[in-house]
Amino acid sequence: MIRFAFALALAAPLAACATVPPMAAELPDAAPYAEGRDAMADVDAALARAKEHGTRVLLVMGGNWCHDSRALAGWLETPRLAALVAERYEPVYVHVAYPNGGERTNIAVARRFGIDELPGTPNVFVITPEGRLVNPETVTGWRNASSRSEEAIYTELAALADR
Repeated sequence: MIRFAFALALAAPLAACATVPPMAAELPDAAPYAEGRDAMADVDAALARAKEHGTRVLLVMGGNWCHDSRALAGWLETPRLAALVAERYEPVYVHVAYPNGGERTNIAVARRFGIDELPGTPNVFVITPEGRLVNPETVTGWRNASSRSEEAIYTELAALADR
């Protein structure tokens, strides 16, 4: 009887584990930040497409070494966000070296749109076809992209597409 009670006492916590909700699914992940590309030419091409299609440029500056940059790129590939981006934006991904490490790869792209420093990654620029930065106050505020929900990202990008 004692063994049965002991076994039951051990089994109860294990049974409780089976009723715990599953952990959140892993974050989407992508690595589109190619080193060695002509970033300024890529931005110019996106601006030309934006003029042609009546959309805006979604310039994402980040790095494949950064989990927040990779998560944001992964979110942008989910069906709902990919549809929004395809309809409203011309996306362009620009590689940034370690901004906190003193390297300033492609900082000229950020400066072109009035952002002198990139304190971290990723950075999200929404740009009109004429080259006007729509969201200067939030460009560098995406360093928590891996902890944002798909809904939050969708809501912000949908609003910026109309601003």
